[in-house]
Formats: sequence, structure tokens, C-alpha cells
Amino acid sequence: MTDASDETGAPTPEGVGDPVIDNEPDTSGVANFVEEGAPLEPGDVAETEVASAEQQLVERTADLQRLQAEYVNYKRRVDRDRELIKENARYAALAPIVDVLDTIDRAREHEPLEGGFKAVAEQLERVAAGVGLVKFGEAGEPFDPTVHEALSHLGADADVEVTTVKVVAKAGYKIGDRVVRAAQVLVVDPE
Repeated sequence: MTDASDETGAPTPEGVGDPVIDNEPDTSGVANFVEEGAPLEPGDVAETEVASAEQQLVERTADLQRLQAEYVNYKRRVDRDRELIKENARYAALAPIVDVLDTIDRAREHEPLEGGFKAVAEQLERVAAGVGLVKFGEAGEPFDPTVHEALSHLGADADVEVTTVKVVAKAGYKIGDRVVRAAQVLVVDPE
């Protein structure tokens, strides 16, 4: 037998680099399923391969279900965040307009609006209401500290059973359930 040599001409040990031809099935995983010392039967190899394939199927199915659940949770979180960003942008855009609406209300208290100013004021109020800005706070409604800011107590009133708004100094505004500005009010207590 002659020694083979590699591309450089240097001799290589016998058997190194020779192609390996293996016609035998791979039974390396069989040892886990067969008791030591027990002879292997041809059916045992097939059964262990089936059991191994079934185990891999169960693992891959569990992985797929976990990935699907993660994707659904991710999608819900993105949708929720998208709505929150939209609501925050609407809030940021409309909050400064509240002061302009207050100025319009004060102008109405002094005299009726006329001409172009009346048209602009009404259009601004329509647009603000159209995008969700809602005005609240009326005299006679029960005082609610979550939406009203009490500026002063005017004493007691026999006509009321709970602390009640008597005068609205500045109207409050909401966007959905979110208070942009609490109504600034003067209240009376029951006797």
C-alpha cells in the first residue's frame, strides 16, 4: 500500500482524506431508548425513530404556539400604544385652544358676538367639538372633585342636599374621559 499525498506533495497518513461510505442507518439515538445489553431488533429502531419524531413534533408545536401567542400580544400592545399616541396628540393639540374658547365665552358674557368674529368663534367651537373636545360644568350640578375645581365656598343653601356648583367661573373641558381642564367653580354646602 502506498502512502497518499496532499496537494502540496507531503505524505498523509493512511485513511485520512479517504471518503467514508456508510450504508448503515444512524442508530446513535437508539441507545437512549434501548436498555443496555439488550439486543436491537429491526422493529426497535423504527419505533425509536417514530418516538423521536413524535417528541420533536410536540416540541415544535409548543414552540409554534408560544410564538403565535407572543405575536398576538405584540399586536395588541402596538394597537393599544397607537391609540394612546393618537389620544395624546389630540390632547396636546386641543389643550391650548381651551384658553381661546374661554376668551370667546367672556366676550359673549359682555355682549352678543356679531359679524365675522361670531362666525369664526362658532366655527372654532364646532371644529373643537368635532374632534372630541367637550365642554362641561353647569350651575346646579353636584360638585365632583374629579372634574370640578372649587375656588370658594359661598356658604350654605337650604335648596341643596349635597355640595353643589353655584357659579361656574371657567367651564371645564374633556376629551373622551380625560379631563383637559377641570371646571373652576364656586360651591354651596347643604344646611
